This record gives sequence, structure tokens and C-alpha cells, in this order.
Amino acid sequence: MAKVREGELELLAILFERHHGRLFNFFYRLTGQQGPSEDLVQELFLRMLKYRHTFREGAPFSPWMFQIARNLHLNHLRSLKSEVSLEERIESFSDGGDHPDMVLERDQHTILLKRALDRLPVRKREILMLSRRPDLNYQDLASLFECTVSAVKVQVHRAVKDLRKAFLEVQGGTS
Repeated sequence: MAKVREGELELLAILFERHHGRLFNFFYRLTGQQGPSEDLVQELFLRMLKYRHTFREGAPFSPWMFQIARNLHLNHLRSLKSEVSLEERIESFSDGGDHPDMVLERDQHTILLKRALDRLPVRKREILMLSRRPDLNYQDLASLFECTVSAVKVQVHRAVKDLRKAFLEVQGGTS
């Protein structure tokens, strides 16, 4: 990214090839929709190009990239005129290789988990998903969320606790 910042713009294509898959997954888990997620990935790389001057040489790339991704997602949420129901957003993840009962159970579990995630505030969903990224540590998250590492740990713990409670609620159990 430092070379892109200095004007070697063609190198952004390498960054795209390297990171577009995980960025798509990040946006897809937040939006639940393929089309908007693809659009957000494209917009993210346009913004990376536009704001390349803000990247500090020697600084870790992933936190900078995910900060732009978070801001982009928040802008996307603000621009939504009508909310699409979760049932319309859910796609089957069946690969056809498993027993139909196992596929059905896994898909039902996935649907419940998505419903539980949708019940969480955006910030909790973001911190949960970003905390599971192997390329981001708690220090990086503290930078992204502009707080201390201890605060990140507390927020992740609370988000997991709230997700567990929401999952039990959508499952029909008690918390």
C-alpha cells in the first residue's frame, strides 16, 4: 500500500486480488446480501485509492483497510431507504455433498445465528466479526474503535454474551 500511496496505482490490483474475498465475507456477514456486498468491496477499493495518502508507511495495512470498510458499511446503513427482511436475505449454503437432514439442520442453525446477529447493534456485530479475523489483534481493534485494548476485550465479551442470549431467544429458548 505504501507503493500505491507513492503513485504506483497498478499495484492496487494486487491488493484487490489478495483481499477482496475476505472483504466480501466481512460485508456479506454484515449485510446478508451478495449484491450490496460486492458493491461495497468495489467502493472500498475506490476509497482506498482516493484516501491512499492517509496510509502511514510502516503501519499495519489490515487495520487501515478495515477502518475504511467500517466507515463504508456505516454509510451504507444510513443510505438504506427500506430494510430488507432477513428471510429475503438468507441463501442456502448447501453444497450437495452432505445428507439432506444434516444440510437442513446446518441451514436452520445458520438461519438462527443470522437472526441472532441481526438483533445485535451494528457495533457489536462489527467487533464480533473483526475479533475473529486472524490478521487483526486486539491492539488493532483498539485503534479501529478508538479505545483501549481492555475496552475491546470487554466489548467482545459482552457482544458474545449478547449473541448467545439472542441466539437462545430466536431458538425459542430462554436466556
